[in-house]
Amino acid sequence: MALNQKLSLKQTAELRMTPQLQQAIKLLQLSRMELENAIRKEIDENPVLEEASDAPEKATAENVEAAPEANVTEDRDPTKQDEFDWESYVENQNKPSPIGNGGDHDEIMNYENLISTQQSLIDYLMWQVSLSGFNEEERKHATILVNYIDEDGYVKTPFEEISKEEGITVQDLEEILPFVQEFDPPGVGARDLAECLLIQAKHIQEDTHDIVELIQNHLKDLEKKNYDKIAKAMNRDIQDIVEMCKIIYDMDPKPGRAFMTQEPQYVTPDVYVYQVGEDFAISLNEEGLPRLRVSNLYKNILSGKDSNNVTQDYIKEKLKSAVWLIKSIHQRQRTIYKVTESIVKHQKEFFEKGPAFIKPMILRDIANDVGIHESTVSRVTTSKYVHTPQGIFELKYFFNSGVSKTDGDSLASESVKLKIKDLVTKENPKKPLSDQEIVNKLKSEGIQIARRTVAKYRDALGVLPSSKRKKMF
Repeated sequence: MALNQKLSLKQTAELRMTPQLQQAIKLLQLSRMELENAIRKEIDENPVLEEASDAPEKATAENVEAAPEANVTEDRDPTKQDEFDWESYVENQNKPSPIGNGGDHDEIMNYENLISTQQSLIDYLMWQVSLSGFNEEERKHATILVNYIDEDGYVKTPFEEISKEEGITVQDLEEILPFVQEFDPPGVGARDLAECLLIQAKHIQEDTHDIVELIQNHLKDLEKKNYDKIAKAMNRDIQDIVEMCKIIYDMDPKPGRAFMTQEPQYVTPDVYVYQVGEDFAISLNEEGLPRLRVSNLYKNILSGKDSNNVTQDYIKEKLKSAVWLIKSIHQRQRTIYKVTESIVKHQKEFFEKGPAFIKPMILRDIANDVGIHESTVSRVTTSKYVHTPQGIFELKYFFNSGVSKTDGDSLASESVKLKIKDLVTKENPKKPLSDQEIVNKLKSEGIQIARRTVAKYRDALGVLPSSKRKKMF
């Protein structure tokens, strides 16, 4: 049997995830704050990069399309960076910038505008421990117990576990607990909701016997607002039960929440949409994003003859990284612009009239229009916000499924949610609408929807079931 050697060529297409491409994808899905942090990290790590001192130009359709760094097309191989004209690039990127107004006008901090740190619940309780006249051992036990109180004001760790971890007996904890439960705010130190309400009942300046009985024996019926059942079980008039329930509803089920530090969450839009006559103008928000360029120092080193090959190679490598970062940022901004432009085209009625007129739309609609993959649309619209005439929305907000109508048309699920919310807002609080009644009312408007879908949308809106929305007073 003869052995023959053959040489054959086979051409295959393969997508290789180069480090540069991975970086571009990563930048695409970052939020605005994350992008700014990533850019500043690159500035710190790459000596070739520096932040331009001139003010950033407002990004519009014209300058986004015209930006030379944004012309990253599929036929350009990111691995062939050696073909880039480095000297031409650094020459163009390092033109002298206009002289500004100077940097000596930094605003002096006004110390009168500073706000002191808010006192925590634990600090407040420890202050009370120090003033309670405890002896050294009692103060030690009270301090241990206070440190197991969570942000809601509860002690949810079992005493047996605390005993093992802290080296004290369960009896010591049980003996100090009533003293801690006398602390302010009322209800602090409770181990469950019933105990929390009972502690607060002690502070009421009137007979609380019936209220204590109601809390101890009928808390589940109270949660369901089943006043008839409570009245029958306690052999009391329903009006008396309602009055007692009013008192309990005024209690705080989470006494520690007054000390929670809830910092406001600010959203900076990535893109603005303005109405100009009957059309809409789109403008990217470049404010606050560092504008990058290559340092003049490294331009001179690269073009000089005194530097050795090692230095030249190092600078060229850093230049590759810097150029790709700049191009990736421009590509990110260009993609956000294109996607927003397509969303405005598909959801024009929303921008003109409001959320009630949003249309069903899926990722594929925008992907086909812009000419990118659905996963790219998903990355672009996550954690990106748009300022519109109707308010600020996450770009993902505009993608929603459709609900069929009897006339063959479809309605966006977001519009159905608004209708459900409107129905609940206008309902009789003493006779709230059940999910099936909401289904019937929507059906009368030509909207076909299942009861379980109404329940799902209601939960998404944070609306309680009808049994828990019912009010007797």
